[in-house]
Amino acid sequence: MTLAARFDRFGPASVLTVATVERSHPGPGEVTVRVTAVGLNPVDYKMREGTSRHSVMLPSGLGRELAGTVDELGDGVTTLQVGDEVFGTVHIGTLADCVVVPAGNLARKPAELDWIVAGCLALAGQTAYDSFASQSVTPADTVLVSAAAGGVGSIVAQLGIRAGATVIGTAGRSNQAYLASLGVIPVLYGPGLADRVRAAAPTVVTVVFDHHGAETIEAALELGVNRSRINTIATDPEPFGIRRVGRGAPSIRTLDRLAELVVRGELAIAIDSTYPLSEVVAAFEHLERGHLRGKVVVVL
Repeated sequence: MTLAARFDRFGPASVLTVATVERSHPGPGEVTVRVTAVGLNPVDYKMREGTSRHSVMLPSGLGRELAGTVDELGDGVTTLQVGDEVFGTVHIGTLADCVVVPAGNLARKPAELDWIVAGCLALAGQTAYDSFASQSVTPADTVLVSAAAGGVGSIVAQLGIRAGATVIGTAGRSNQAYLASLGVIPVLYGPGLADRVRAAAPTVVTVVFDHHGAETIEAALELGVNRSRINTIATDPEPFGIRRVGRGAPSIRTLDRLAELVVRGELAIAIDSTYPLSEVVAAFEHLERGHLRGKVVVVL
């Protein structure tokens, strides 16, 4: 048996319960991971609400990324061994003591990589990495990143700085100093955003990564950014004629690269808060209030 966060109807965080369920065993090409940490993401509560484009069969577990230790091997698995420390993703269900995961979705966790950081790196990290790669950013670019203090936005902003670009980031008042500490030019979101970005930008904005919604896209168009260089993962791109490039297929190579950057001190992953599994409802309520600095993590 294992403990797991479950829900049997769509709705707010309060539909979640922590229940004892029968432990599943890995099939061919799969492993069981004993979970240490799970990062929470907006897609999680959208799946729980029934508003996500990702399918959910009720009753269901919840959570898409994790870090932990391989506990059992399915047939044919040769890339991992029992006892390996790993991090990665599944479609849904990481908020549990033990989770069955395709072996190809898991990268080895470096010993120097903190468990809590590893637990929230795979989904947000690869989403940011793949999104950023879609725009071929160079030192000649000035980049606008919305929700730049959040889990995905903060990584995109740092990747932009590593590429040599000038990066402007939107956030609430409480996160302005944090963005500045990353080397990002901070601006407040809200009405008048285009004017504030124009005043803050040393040169014309050429690339926009949106993690907030229509406000950012409308500001980008007002600033004259080419539609082909605006990428959103926060809203439907079609009405605006822009791009939506998020996470591609799970990539161990990308996860290895992200872990390397963190270990070398070239990528900082901010942790907003941590909760035990027994307080998973409170964890989601905190996440859904917004205005976070980094990731909310459930620690098992």
